[in-house]
Amino acid sequence: MTDSTNDEASKPALGMARIATATVTVIAIIGVAWLFLELTRFLMLVFAALVLAVVFDAMARGVSKATRMPRGPALALSIVALLALFIGAFALFGAQMAREFDTIVESIPPALAQVDALLQSVGVGQSARELFNQGSSDVSKLMSQAGGYVLAASSGVADFVLVLVGAIFIASDPGAYRRGLIHLMPKRAEETADKSLEDMGRGLQGWMVGQAASSALVAILTWAGLALLGVPAAGGLGLIAGLLDVIPMIGPIIAAVPAVLLAFTVSPAVALWTVGLFLLIQQLQGNFLQPMIQKQAVDVPPAVLLFAVVAAGTIFGFLGVLLAAPLTVVVYVLVQRVYVRTLLGKDVEVAGKG
Repeated sequence: MTDSTNDEASKPALGMARIATATVTVIAIIGVAWLFLELTRFLMLVFAALVLAVVFDAMARGVSKATRMPRGPALALSIVALLALFIGAFALFGAQMAREFDTIVESIPPALAQVDALLQSVGVGQSARELFNQGSSDVSKLMSQAGGYVLAASSGVADFVLVLVGAIFIASDPGAYRRGLIHLMPKRAEETADKSLEDMGRGLQGWMVGQAASSALVAILTWAGLALLGVPAAGGLGLIAGLLDVIPMIGPIIAAVPAVLLAFTVSPAVALWTVGLFLLIQQLQGNFLQPMIQKQAVDVPPAVLLFAVVAAGTIFGFLGVLLAAPLTVVVYVLVQRVYVRTLLGKDVEVAGKG
């Protein structure tokens, strides 16, 4: 009788304990999800530093192999060379823009007048003028918010410095960070974690090779096309287009703006042909060249890379668009290594595996 009474008394207590455990679990899951959302920008900056560290590490290995230079000086030389490439390209472009600025200012009004006359001749002048006036109003609003954009640009510079310094620290001794991360894993997961890190590093290096090939092709095509059209600073503009090719979809648009402005110094017709050139190169690069090159380098299906840009931009914003390709490579490799090979036990070839 006493045992039965004790069992009946313990049932409510056991039920309350389960409810409390479930409640704490739900709160913990919500807390982790909230923390992840709050730290999204920080996590993307860390990932950007890791990607840049992989680039530095691969360049340092190449320099060391070619010159038999110790890793430290080879890494320093790689970093200086990469920064010099970026700075040199934009300095070349900036000098040309400065020389052509007055010509640009003088060329744009008559060019716009010619465009307006052309639109009038085909009967859409009034609609185009109303659209232009609306656009001018929007530009005025944007200019009134210039202070906010300056602050955003300052924040972007600070983020770039943070990513650059973090990448240098990681690339200087990647083994230490790798061992530290593996030590945080449960004993039974250490082997999988180690192989996953190796696969991710190899996949990112493959992406880097593919991206370098894509950027080189874009730079050559842009330089050749602009040179044939007679646009000033074709070489510098081609180099900038190649560098900005790292940014999917948005990069070609940013690269096209100065090219079109300089094309106006030649004639409005050349500016129109320049727009067509960039549209052609963007379609060729975005829908054919880059997906196929990356598939050969990393073996990720082209459609996955293509749609990943939209998904990453929706979730993570501009940083997501910028890092869409390497992020896709990492996620794809992790799914293959951790889920398909380890959990499901299926023998599949991991992307980027040599």
